[in-house]
Amino acid sequence: MQAGLIVLCLAYVLSQFFRAFLAVLTTALGQDIGATAEDLAFASGLWFLGFAAMQLPVGWCLDKIGPRRSASTIIALGAGGGAAVFALATAPWHIALAMAMIGAGCSPALMASYFIFAREYPPARFATLAALMLGVASVGNLIASWPMAVAAETIGWRAALGALAVASVAVAAGIFALVRDPAPVAGDEKGTLLDLLRMPVIWLILPLMAVAYAPSGAVRGLWIGPYLTDVFGLTTQQVGQATLAMGIAMIAGTLAYGPLDRIFGTRKGVALVGNAICAAAMLVLAALIEAGPLAAVALMALAGAAGASYPLVIAHGRAFFPAHLAGRGVTLMNLFAMGGVGLMQFLSGRLHTATAGADPALPYQAIFLFFGLSLAAGVAIYAFSRDNMN
Repeated sequence: MQAGLIVLCLAYVLSQFFRAFLAVLTTALGQDIGATAEDLAFASGLWFLGFAAMQLPVGWCLDKIGPRRSASTIIALGAGGGAAVFALATAPWHIALAMAMIGAGCSPALMASYFIFAREYPPARFATLAALMLGVASVGNLIASWPMAVAAETIGWRAALGALAVASVAVAAGIFALVRDPAPVAGDEKGTLLDLLRMPVIWLILPLMAVAYAPSGAVRGLWIGPYLTDVFGLTTQQVGQATLAMGIAMIAGTLAYGPLDRIFGTRKGVALVGNAICAAAMLVLAALIEAGPLAAVALMALAGAAGASYPLVIAHGRAFFPAHLAGRGVTLMNLFAMGGVGLMQFLSGRLHTATAGADPALPYQAIFLFFGLSLAAGVAIYAFSRDNMN
């Protein structure tokens, strides 16, 4: 199982990379194939929606087929094939198609690990294991920053994506060879997604799940690049360094969240405070939109660290799911997380277009205000949820 988890971690490294690398290719893709900021926001949104659309099928596959065959097949076809399409792109719509394929292809990487944690390990350890997997695999976020910027300027973005297509297929082969499916749940209990949706307790958790990842996922995944370029005139490598700083903050936040529920004796309280800080950072950034690149990067890094509550909120919801629906339960939570980012990324692209004009800072002010207010609303609803440390 440990060897299988290591290769699943490598798959999630790729997933973290693919959701974040567009931020440092803004200039190159604009010059080479005419992709605008709105084109890239649309493509980024498709990555998250492709990822989200696969969550319910992935959940069914995990419960019925197991992670070994499910994850290896989807990653090889989606991530490997999508990266190859990206490497050959000659128009913005090719990028959009490639990102949708890659998002779908990356969909089982983390959920397969979480499924194994839910079935093979004590429930009290789920949040720590989930945060550890997410934190370690977030090295992909770092590779998608300055190292990707350097690669784009040396070997070119096409060669880099071609190499990633090969890496995706190799990781999929590793999953097929090394992952061991958990033993079936004892008994003949049956259930469907509707059984989960009939649980009122999760409906106060899902709204936060839908908005909590957007400030870090959408900003790190795209908007940090155009914002720092348009408002402060930073170069590709400087943007890469800024995204590296935000990526490191996100990893630090993820690892810090892991044990906090056990330290303070509450999952809800830790997630509530952390996401409130993230919302505040986004709102302050919107208010101080032209304060300077250092202040901007510091606030985005704070939002990334404080908003890294994803594994903790997943663990909060997981505590209410029966064992035979563990796969569909965690993928339902992930559907809201990734689908929320995808929809908000689409809306942010529209906001960018609608507010574009003489002031280059105005579109980004509107986007960060939108993210901050949305998260504040999610936090307000989540405040009425029921805590669970099981």
